[in-house]
Amino acid sequence: MKFGRMPAAEALGGIAVHSIRQDGLVLKKGEIVSPDHLAGLAAAGIATIVAAKLEAGDVGEDDAAALLAGAIAGQNVRVQKPFTGRANIFATCAGMLTLDVASLDAINDIDESMTVATLPPWRSVVEGEMIGTIKIIPFAVPGALLQQGVTMAPQAAVRVAAFQPLRTGVISTVLPGLKPSVIAKTLKALEERLAPAKASIVKEVRIPHEPEALAREIAAVAPLCDILVVFGASAITDRRDVIPAALEHAGGEIEQFGMPVDPGNLLLIGRMNDKGRRVHVLGAPGCARSPRENGFDWVLHRLLAGIDVTARDIRRMGAGGLLMEIVDRGQLRDGHGHDE
Repeated sequence: MKFGRMPAAEALGGIAVHSIRQDGLVLKKGEIVSPDHLAGLAAAGIATIVAAKLEAGDVGEDDAAALLAGAIAGQNVRVQKPFTGRANIFATCAGMLTLDVASLDAINDIDESMTVATLPPWRSVVEGEMIGTIKIIPFAVPGALLQQGVTMAPQAAVRVAAFQPLRTGVISTVLPGLKPSVIAKTLKALEERLAPAKASIVKEVRIPHEPEALAREIAAVAPLCDILVVFGASAITDRRDVIPAALEHAGGEIEQFGMPVDPGNLLLIGRMNDKGRRVHVLGAPGCARSPRENGFDWVLHRLLAGIDVTARDIRRMGAGGLLMEIVDRGQLRDGHGHDE
């Protein structure tokens, strides 16, 4: 691409780099210089202008943005018509934003002229939300350079895993002193978390905080749901505590206890096998009683989007896992004792 100050006549068909308003002439930045513009420039006594002219093999900014955006766009996303070298990408449904971060980094490494920016990975998004943007910095890029980006972009580098209306069961264990109002507020917070997926609580049970009673209810409720959440009257402190012990006694498996996300450290994730069908079981940390974001949200939302969550996935949540303090939990980080 030729770029710089040139005689006005040579700029014909090129792109105006700067806006010019003089003696009735209006030539806007980004406009294609036309014969009428040349006449206006001559009438205004302007002999030279700064312009960009595409050369053989160059691809204009809008076409380049459209091609690159189309290459990375995956399931449940929409690419807006490009303008000024920018193609914005939007979610077409509510769900979890999943990214091939390595590929996006590789595209950004090709050349400074092509950029890809997105929301953070694993972000919960709503229908119509802008989730990414392609910006071509100059007015055009060499076609060979653009092809590198298109080739390097795997299908679905940017996609949205749609939320699903999964059936959710809830078991709350009770100890003396736990007020019914606390459980009611907990259920309300969970319903709000399920709402984006149009998921619902299909079964809700309250029982004593004892492993035998809890094991019986886990075995009874699991076949009725896709996700089973257990809110303990007391936080889980060990794999041998009431909730994990009850899960194993009911025939389930513990996949991970503890996560590098705070609030949310004391989350347990496991599973029950219902005639070959996997039922996810979450032992909720105490902070899940609050509507504020915590590690429980990170796991629940992925499950609602049909994304499996492994022990390794949880162990990779540490970078960025320090969330805002929940003041109303029992013990703040700078105090003493166990937090949740």
